[in-house]
Amino acid sequence: MVIGILCIGYMTVKLGKVSMFSGDYYPLYARFASVSGLRVDSPVEIGGIEVGRVEQLTIDQERQMSVVKLKIGKNIKVFDDASASIKTAGLIGDKLVKIDPGGAGELLEPGGTITETNSPMDIEELISKYAFGDVKKDNKKETK
Repeated sequence: MVIGILCIGYMTVKLGKVSMFSGDYYPLYARFASVSGLRVDSPVEIGGIEVGRVEQLTIDQERQMSVVKLKIGKNIKVFDDASASIKTAGLIGDKLVKIDPGGAGELLEPGGTITETNSPMDIEELISKYAFGDVKKDNKKETK
C-alpha cells in the first residue's frame, strides 16, 4: 500500500509539472502594455526551446502596465539587453513568452526586469477591421 501511494505521488508530480524544489528556477520580470491571452503556466521559450514558465500576472498601477513574473531555468543566462515578446503557439492560439536573451549587456540577476518588450498583436481586432472595411487603403491614382 505504501508503494502504491508513493507511485501515485510520483505520477502526480511528474504529470502535473509540479516542482518539488524551487531552486531549479530563478525569477525574472517583464513589463508589457498588454498580455492579452497569456496565462499563468504558459511556456517561456528561447530559440524555440522551453526554458521556463509564466508564474504570475499582475498590474503595475504606477506605470499602467502588465507585469509578468517568469521562472527561468537556473542554467539559462539572460542579459539586461534581452527582449521579450508574447507570441502565439500553433494554430490553436495559446500564448507564450519568447525571449531573445541578448548578450551585449550585463547578466540579469534573479528578480531583474526585462525592459524591452513587445505586446501581442490583437488578431481579432485586425480581422474585424478588415471584415468591416476599417483598414485604410492606399488609393493611388495612376497619372498618364
